[in-house]
Amino acid sequence: MQRPLEGIRVTGLEQYMAGPYCTLLLADAGAEVIKIERPGTGDPRRAMPPFAEKDGKRKAAGFMGYNRNKKSLALNLREERGQEIFRQLAQASDVVVENLRPGSMSRMGVGQKEMRAFNPKLVWAIISGFGRMESRKGPYSDRPAFDIVAEAMSGIMHQVGFADKPPSWTIYGLADIYSGQVAAYGIMQALFMRERTGEGQLVDCSMFDNMLSLNEAMAAVYSVAGQIPERGKLSNVWPRGAFQAKDGYIALNVPDNIIWGRLAKAVGREDLIEDERASTGPARSENAEYLQPIIEQWLASQTREEAVKTLNDTGVPCGPVNTAEDVFNDPHVKARGNILQITDPEVGSFGFMRTPPYMSSMPDLPVEPAPNLGQHTRDVLESILGYDGKDVDRLAADGVVQLGET
Repeated sequence: MQRPLEGIRVTGLEQYMAGPYCTLLLADAGAEVIKIERPGTGDPRRAMPPFAEKDGKRKAAGFMGYNRNKKSLALNLREERGQEIFRQLAQASDVVVENLRPGSMSRMGVGQKEMRAFNPKLVWAIISGFGRMESRKGPYSDRPAFDIVAEAMSGIMHQVGFADKPPSWTIYGLADIYSGQVAAYGIMQALFMRERTGEGQLVDCSMFDNMLSLNEAMAAVYSVAGQIPERGKLSNVWPRGAFQAKDGYIALNVPDNIIWGRLAKAVGREDLIEDERASTGPARSENAEYLQPIIEQWLASQTREEAVKTLNDTGVPCGPVNTAEDVFNDPHVKARGNILQITDPEVGSFGFMRTPPYMSSMPDLPVEPAPNLGQHTRDVLESILGYDGKDVDRLAADGVVQLGET
């Protein structure tokens, strides 16, 4: 069985999370991914805690998780010979993924316009804070950004948390991970179009755009009903949130009266089905202070497992609010194979999340560990670009490339 992207070569001008997650998805789909890193330091995530440590070796968890199944080319792009190597690699690649500071590659004369002029079939994806396509530039396009900035400006952060607390972030790196997924999706579309037209194109992936698209519910209720969603208060549906059982929390969502009727029966309060204070979603939202203690009183006699079973059996979708330990021990997670065991020869074996989706005609994902800095420099230069071994040694001596441990 083959993987969908076998034969596709991807060059990653990537760091931190968004670009690396995008190319991880492509690597898991079978692409050859060559990650370009700065000699000496590499991707900044190599130095970010926490670390796996053994026998004097130390590797960062975040780097290990997002960079498996890739090759590392340590290349000095500020040096003219380094830029020439990149030009050659871009001509030998199908895809380039970039999430560096806006405009940095163009200032060196090796940006998407220049490289696509050399290789018209090249698909070049830029992941940025606010978008880089010339025809769609806005006043923020040249700004750098981190995930939390996109969450804040898209309106998501305004809705997370409680009314008497400051706005809160969701999970670390949400905008990065989702943007990596969207970029990979865009690359797939561009490769499919290339099969028809023979031409590559620019894939412009903005974290801000992506978070706006995730926040579609906000746009709909504001545009249609003039409502501005607020932290800690639901206007149209209830209950929705975490509710405490004997040994922890379960998550409940009741989007309509059908599910509400099932919940009312499950907690022994069928009278609430016709009660005016609970007859509609807006009514339940308005009377949440009256209704919540009723649900919590029933839950107080239930463990999470008992409550989840009873409610699911009744037709009320719900689940436990899991910790990391709960997830790693979850029998469904184990049955699905959601956690991959990746063995690094220097620091040991650790569990990392499998990238979705499952496909019936594709073998299971490869489990090569994240590379050491420059581990594949010689192989890329000699096997792909045709450099002589002595030339590679000279480039390394001059600081143009770094040769890492293999």
